[in-house]
Amino acid sequence: MKTSSNDRINKFLADLQLISADKLEVIEHVRKTFLSANDKITEEIKYGGLVFALSNVLIGGVFAYKGHVSIEFSNGAEFPDPSAVLEGKGKSRRHLKIFELADVDAKGAGVFVAEAIRRNVLDL
Repeated sequence: MKTSSNDRINKFLADLQLISADKLEVIEHVRKTFLSANDKITEEIKYGGLVFALSNVLIGGVFAYKGHVSIEFSNGAEFPDPSAVLEGKGKSRRHLKIFELADVDAKGAGVFVAEAIRRNVLDL
């Protein structure tokens, strides 16, 4: 994956490589999914993970935990989820728990990223 022009992101990814190469592989795949979905998406380190915004509106993020990686969607509670893979009970946020790289695609992360972008564009 390409490095970032943001030194904090590069340091985050380098640190993650030292801690867990498996989680880094998942996070890099999720990062590519977000960044390739729309060329106006920006990324930054916030809340202990990597977050993605479109038009300065936070649409999602990816966070490494001890046993899994979590892909968060700011307004995920509004997303169609016929397979019921989104988790969480909060008012608006939902997440996907990723235990291995194959889970990213198996749980439809790209579809949810596209939905997050679509909803952001509609709200502008």
